[in-house]
Amino acid sequence: MRRRRISSTNLQSAVDVDDYRRKPAVRCGNLVKLGNNVFRLQDLPEDSWLCRSLEIIGLFVVVLLVYVTYFHYESLHFHVAKGYGHLGYAPAQHVVGQRYLTGRGAPKNETEAMKWFKYAADQGHAEASFNLAVGHIHGIKTGLRPGQPTRLLYHARKNGVEEAEHALSLCARRGCDM
Repeated sequence: MRRRRISSTNLQSAVDVDDYRRKPAVRCGNLVKLGNNVFRLQDLPEDSWLCRSLEIIGLFVVVLLVYVTYFHYESLHFHVAKGYGHLGYAPAQHVVGQRYLTGRGAPKNETEAMKWFKYAADQGHAEASFNLAVGHIHGIKTGLRPGQPTRLLYHARKNGVEEAEHALSLCARRGCDM
């Protein structure tokens, strides 16, 4: 079989020139498919003033969040943890108690710290139970009844707080109820 050659004039007549001038077959956002994998951008109207102002406000909020995160990390962490603590999340309540106890990101306040440790210990948080019992042993006002610090230390030891063993041995020698 012999291959037949098509001249360029015959090829042009075979391809209809109007194929490229008809209405677009497919639209995808602002891209218009003209055919044979040829796309062009469609002219779009300018954004309204409301859209532009929302974009500027969004950009301002992002810059503000980056600033606060970088320069005020301790305070931001404290306030986020306190929000979760108010929702009843025990690890966050323990973190808030730690922040109040050490004064990092929050004003140093031992009684407020013990209050947050008590919230977390009531939900079974072992480290908060240990911190609450040790605070009571050191004379910080906690509102614990006699015998409660020992139970809290046993709970902490049972749940993996290694320092609770040492605190229990001190309680056996000196007594826990101050």
